[in-house]
Amino acid sequence: MADITLNGEVRNEFGKGAARRMRVAQMIPATIYAGGDEPTFVKLPAKETTLALRHTNALFEINFGSEKKMAVVKDVQKNPVKRTVEHVDFYEVKAGEKIVVNVPVFVEGTPKGAAVAFVDMQEIALKADVANLPERLTVSVDGLMDGAKVLLKDVVLPEGSELAEADLEEPVVTVTVPEGDDASTEDEAEATEAAE
Repeated sequence: MADITLNGEVRNEFGKGAARRMRVAQMIPATIYAGGDEPTFVKLPAKETTLALRHTNALFEINFGSEKKMAVVKDVQKNPVKRTVEHVDFYEVKAGEKIVVNVPVFVEGTPKGAAVAFVDMQEIALKADVANLPERLTVSVDGLMDGAKVLLKDVVLPEGSELAEADLEEPVVTVTVPEGDDASTEDEAEATEAAE
């Protein structure tokens, strides 16, 4: 089932003037694309839509008139200054369909010593069922030493998901001691010796 339901209206006005009027009325213009079919044009409530867009890879149920469509976000256009949402492109999906989505990578845990975890791949492309799209991927670096790498093939995937990336040997997270930390440790050691 859909994660988020938005109730909108059919949009039959186009162009900058119409978009401005919609924004004044607290509505956001949106387009729902469906493969080779003609796209559907709707307008959605600004506040609810903006809040809903905070969820990565959410499945939307969009109601308009007597129709409803299941869709995922394809693209969001924001005002470069105000950062307000100006337009949303959705891609229509069907129940049981598997699609490829980009899932953000997060790191948890603490590496050993002065080592720090660096995320090499900010997002990983996964193929998953539209009813179970992952919002994030968590990679544990707990206890990893300087020089350790977590490769794409080592990442634990959410149930029902599969990798859409080709190179399984590509590093997702690298654990390393930042430059400068070694030198300061040596200086401290020398200072201690001199004091003794």
